[in-house]
Order: sequence, then C-alpha cells, then structure tokens
Amino acid sequence: MTCESVAWADETRFHELREEVEAFVRGPGEQYAAEIERDRAVPPRLWEDLNERGYLRLVAPEEYGGRGVPFSRYLELLELISMSHASVRMIVHVCNGVWRALDRFANEDQRKKFVLPQIAGGIRVAFTLTESAAGSGADLRSSVVRGGDFYYLSGEKHLITFGVSCDYWLLFARLEGTSGKNGTVALMVDRNASGVTVEAMPDTMGVRGTDHATLVFDRTPVPVAHRLGEEGDGLDVAFGGFLTPSRISVAMTCVGLARRAQELAMEHARSRRTFGKPLSSRQAVAFALAENAADIEAARRLALYAAGQWEQGDPHAGALSSMAKLTAVDMLTRVTDKALQVHGGIGYWESSPIERIYRDARAQRFEEGTNEIQKAVIARELLGTVR
Repeated sequence: MTCESVAWADETRFHELREEVEAFVRGPGEQYAAEIERDRAVPPRLWEDLNERGYLRLVAPEEYGGRGVPFSRYLELLELISMSHASVRMIVHVCNGVWRALDRFANEDQRKKFVLPQIAGGIRVAFTLTESAAGSGADLRSSVVRGGDFYYLSGEKHLITFGVSCDYWLLFARLEGTSGKNGTVALMVDRNASGVTVEAMPDTMGVRGTDHATLVFDRTPVPVAHRLGEEGDGLDVAFGGFLTPSRISVAMTCVGLARRAQELAMEHARSRRTFGKPLSSRQAVAFALAENAADIEAARRLALYAAGQWEQGDPHAGALSSMAKLTAVDMLTRVTDKALQVHGGIGYWESSPIERIYRDARAQRFEEGTNEIQKAVIARELLGTVR
C-alpha cells in the first residue's frame, strides 16, 4: 500500500498508514538517526525518501497533490514521526505546515509558482520571521522600500531553520517608516537573490543535522508579485496561516519525543537489576514512570483538543495553541529528566539513546515562541475577555 491509495474516511486504511509510519520510524528512521548524529548533517536522500513516501504532504489537499489527511489525524502520525530523530520530525513538520501560510493569501499565479511545487517537494521554503534585535513579530526591524515593480529589502534574520538549504525564504518585513502590524508584508524571497549574505550557524545542542542560518539583506530586490496578500497582511500570513497550527504541531512533537523517552526508561527499568531485583520494582522508579504516563496523556489530549477547535474555526484557537505548546514543552522537560534519571549515569553517555533525546528535547522550548511568549498570548486572551 502507498500513501497515494489511502482513503482517509476509511479507518482501516488510516490504521495501515499509521503502522507504515511507525515501521519507518523504528526501522529506517533509526538508521537515519545514527547517520545524522555521526555526520552532523541530514543526508539528501532523507528528504527524497520522505517525499517519495508522501510524508511531506500529508495534510495538503488532494486537489493540490497532497494526502488530504485532516489536521487532527495528521497529529497522530506526527506523534509517531517525532519519536524519531529531531531532524526527521523537523522536516516533516515544516513541510506539512508552510504550504498553508502560502496558500491562504496566494493568488493563482503564486499558487502555481510556490504552493504546488512546495507540496510536491520541488522547492523548499524556509519560514523567516525571527530577528536578533526584535521580539515576537510586531516589532520587526527588517524593512522594505518600494521602487516600481520591486521591493528593496534590508535587515537581518537569524535562527532560520533550513535557511541555508532552502529555495525561497517566506520572509516577513515592514514598509520602511511604519510601526505595528499594519506596515508588515510577507514576501517570497529567492535564495539566490542579489544583496544577500547567508551564514550557516554553528552546531546546536540538539536537532543535529538541521541547518540554521543568519541572513543579512542589503537592498535585496524582491518582485512585488512575490508579495503574499496586501501590504499590512504580513503578520496575518505568519500567525494565522502558520504559527497557530504549528504551535499545536510542536506540542504533539513534544508528546512523541516524550513517548520515546518513556519507552526507553521502561525498557531500562525492566532490564537493569540492582540487589537482585529489576529497577521497575522500586517504588520511586515506578512512581516516576507513572507520573510520566499521566503527563504525556494530558499533553496529548490538550493538543488534540486545540487542533479540533482550530479546525472548527474557534476564535480562541490561538490561545489554545499556546496553552498546548506551553503545557507540552513543560511536560517534555519533566518526562525526559525523569527518563534520564531512571537510566542513571549510563544515560549520560552518547552510547545511550536517551542522551540524544534529552538534548533534542530542549529545542521545542524555543520553537514557535518561548514559554514566555506563549504566556503573553494566553494572558492577552484572558484579560481581553475579562474586559
């Protein structure tokens, strides 16, 4: 069976797909993980393999060449994929999300030029919002001035995932001289445009293999035809189209990684014997594993609830997405810490699988906004409702 043949209304076939994904994670996925950790780079054939399996377009509409998996069901698959190496789940997560931000504001020409090729795996698009001298988006410093049929872009971006290896940057800037949301624009910037300096960032603590970039733009020409939506729509493209569902997705990636940490901890607790008894018989260890199980299930249910509300168009979905992410990343911190503790000293060595998971787990605390950003979003919703 291939992904192409799955009828999503058929629960049996979805179950078969889920089994297929899990088999990939526990088989080829582990081989890719070892290679990535050894070489500190994602092999090009991983992108090709994921694309051929259809995993990079699971949620895209069937009429666009995607699998058409509903978002909530996709999260079940993402949970499994997130049990693999962090770079594997990063590729799947970004590719299944960025098309949506493009499509909501794209005209037909842009849909043919950017959206459909991205879904098909023909081009890679890097979400390019973060700046070293700015915060959560509304205070963007990168700016553009318009001259005829072009914008001229100046400014800096950093921590841009796939910023080195992409074909386009989905970049957010503001019209020079403006402030606040209304001056923002969303632009598709060609990776080979003139006036751009691309610098690969140093290796990270975890998520090894995924490239990140610092970008400097010096009056880089960008066709006005590459603007998504109107002037002033920039942050709507970023937040509504990408960040809300992406934060829910990141929450579920936390669940998947925590689930893998819990598996490893239980395996070790059952096999490791002290004073003639398995660790699992020790109440302190058993209670830690029980707490982990409750933590994981609570985070999973909140993420799925937020996904369902977003699918239904709930106006509070943005706050729910932040709640889901905040809860899940804190859960992941607790679960991985206890899982490493169950392993004892041996878990600290690179030869132990829990060591990589412990490092990878820290990344989700920064993806799509820190805990402090999530709290600000939630508080704004709460206090606004009260008023």
